[in-house]
Amino acid sequence: MNGMMIILLKEGTDTSQGKAQLISNINACQAVMEAVRTTLGPRGMDKLIHTGGKTTISNDGATIMNLLDVVHPAAKTLVDISLSQDAEVGDGTTSVVLLGAEFMRQAKPFVEENTHPQMIIKSFRKAGQIAVEKIKEIEIRVAESDEVGRRQMLERVSGTALNSKLISRHKQFFSPMIVDAVLSLDEGLDISMVGVKKVPGGSVTDSFLVKGVAFKKTFSYAGFEQQPKTFVSPKILLLNVELELKSEKENAEVRLDDPTKYQSIVDAEWNIIYEKLELCVKSGAQIILSKLPVGDLATQYFADRGLFCAGRVAQDDMERTQRATGGVVQTSVHDMNPSVLGSCGRFEERQVGNERYNIFMECAEAKSSTIVLRGGAEQFIEEAHRSVHDALMVVKRAVASSTVVAGGGAIEMEISRHLRQYARTIEGKAQLLVNAYAKAFEIIPRQIAENAGHDATDILNHLRQKHFKDPEEGKWFGVDITTGGICDTHESHVWEPAANKINSIAAATEAACLILSVDETVRNPKSEQPQAGGPAGGAPMSAAMGGQGMRGMMGGGRGGPSGMGRGVRAFRGKGGA
Repeated sequence: MNGMMIILLKEGTDTSQGKAQLISNINACQAVMEAVRTTLGPRGMDKLIHTGGKTTISNDGATIMNLLDVVHPAAKTLVDISLSQDAEVGDGTTSVVLLGAEFMRQAKPFVEENTHPQMIIKSFRKAGQIAVEKIKEIEIRVAESDEVGRRQMLERVSGTALNSKLISRHKQFFSPMIVDAVLSLDEGLDISMVGVKKVPGGSVTDSFLVKGVAFKKTFSYAGFEQQPKTFVSPKILLLNVELELKSEKENAEVRLDDPTKYQSIVDAEWNIIYEKLELCVKSGAQIILSKLPVGDLATQYFADRGLFCAGRVAQDDMERTQRATGGVVQTSVHDMNPSVLGSCGRFEERQVGNERYNIFMECAEAKSSTIVLRGGAEQFIEEAHRSVHDALMVVKRAVASSTVVAGGGAIEMEISRHLRQYARTIEGKAQLLVNAYAKAFEIIPRQIAENAGHDATDILNHLRQKHFKDPEEGKWFGVDITTGGICDTHESHVWEPAANKINSIAAATEAACLILSVDETVRNPKSEQPQAGGPAGGAPMSAAMGGQGMRGMMGGGRGGPSGMGRGVRAFRGKGGA
């Protein structure tokens, strides 16, 4: 056993550990934060990202983080919390990245001074719990019985979510529309029942809300012109059946010993399609939709009988129609009974821009709505779609909880004040750590002020003074981007769902603690070779991470540069050195 070497990792594997590696991970997260921090707030800037020949203009944190193609394993944590915030709440995707990175930046001096990471993690988690409790203590609840006040609250929450978006100038136009769309849903508040259709052309103010299901008219054969375009209380048949005359080629073989019998085979094919069409008519439906093609013969057949039909309906549109009308998609036209038919209060085919739309309104089974977005440039209408989706998610959260807090950095400053006061009640290094955690919250009002072009230091000084001097009346004071001063953002109707802030703090704290708990990184360079060229579009992530490549951001083992870590981990026998 003397001098014998035991190899634990494959040859070529690189490891890095220790304080230098932890600091390197923190620096990588800082670099990612730098890429999105200028997008925060009503005066935040947009990012133009070119990937794979496609250009995206957005200031949505989750969209930017997703398109950046981050390769650093630690920095990917910030991408994950941004995407989870987008899925859970819809807004606050940039804030959660800033908070997570700032928590780590505040912890960095303690790491450099050899404070044990577990002590930092314990203090941060305790401070995070206190911050969440403070939000629940001061949040404003709107009574569900107060319909007028509740609607005003929802419109203000929607307007606040749209403040930082490309369509912020039109928030007064979109806010009532978004609130109507969410309130039209059932108690489950399933946002998938709110469709958003993009129609190029016209002005953004030409957008409108349809209280029902709407989708673009599918390809139709000759004869659809004679079909009715309006129905009142129609029965709707949903199919996954091809209604088109075609030769039977699959699983069919016919052998003839008499050529004169060939005509009977042709007649049989016609009889098959006519039987399907006749069964559809006998079902009692006035509208027939199918995921598969509806041919010219079927189109003319239904038109002659005063029925409307559409084929090749998209899967998501069919699902929304099925859930809204109460119909059941049939895979066969045989043995149908009236219970499989759906219904709605009114159906019409309407011209929207250069397109025609099929619209189902007043659906009884499940309430649904569709927002039809208009706009010029493709990039604009795509960003408008993302903005509307975020606002829908925020309003959904506000409807579910009916609790809001003031935005504009007000709630963050109040949490910071509260945590600083709490820190005075504890002793030792934990007091310094809680103070550092409290200071991190100031990144939100500071960045909002900076992005608006104001003196962030001066505004923060005024905010600290207001919150500490008058904790009760000053708790809702935040950044006034119009005057460059401070104001009561609650009185200014800058409201955000309390769930938004709670989720942001919890996610950012956990992300910071996760990075701080990592004491070693192991990677195999061979697994990274496909990504050696960087993200598509010639914009490597290293540019967004301080100009360093993957190896440079990883850090070295035990204080040495990357690559000087233990490439092969070896243990010697009892007689070894």
